[in-house]
Amino acid sequence: MPSSPAADSASPAGVLLVDKPPGPTSHDVVARVRRERGGRVGHAGTLDPFATGLLIVLIGRAATRRQARFMALPKTYRAVARFGAVSTTGDPDGEITETGRVPPAELELPTGSIRQRPPAFSAVKVGGVRAYRRARRGEEVTVPQRQVAIYRFDEVWRRDERACFEIECSSGTYVRSLIADLGDAYTESLRRTAIGPFSVAEAGEFLPVDAALGRLERSS
Repeated sequence: MPSSPAADSASPAGVLLVDKPPGPTSHDVVARVRRERGGRVGHAGTLDPFATGLLIVLIGRAATRRQARFMALPKTYRAVARFGAVSTTGDPDGEITETGRVPPAELELPTGSIRQRPPAFSAVKVGGVRAYRRARRGEEVTVPQRQVAIYRFDEVWRRDERACFEIECSSGTYVRSLIADLGDAYTESLRRTAIGPFSVAEAGEFLPVDAALGRLERSS
């Protein structure tokens, strides 16, 4: 049910920076904050259950009505890829098939504007239904490609069949797809370290709406 104006005024409107642990969904985090603070609560960019890191939680009508602005911010991730195996979901939660085929040491890491196909197990809607719901029913799912931007794609380290990458990308980019496109690989762990000017190091901080918007203006 929609919240009442009285409920929205119960807590100050603003942005809560949360370091999401592995396991809960972004919706779970929002539900917890709603129970604790009351009123209208949303978020500005989903994290997969296995992923960790920064989640921007929007509290109050003045914050949630600006959701699109926060969702459009670029994201920065640390991803650990495991080579020589593939996953039906592109992450550790899927069915893993060992292939033993490890990509070469010198990888071509795409940057710039690229066409990307989101995973079948994603929240993208296909025919009005979330792709992951169709995939879980065993349906054949082809998610349409989309244009995304990769601003930075750096290899941090590589040891045997694993490598760590730091990726800065536009909103709507699926890191699981970026990793899978490197060869026989899936995303073993994923951590979002920043969203626009907001860092996971600031997790736990609450910013009033004006302060959060002011930071966006200064960073643009």
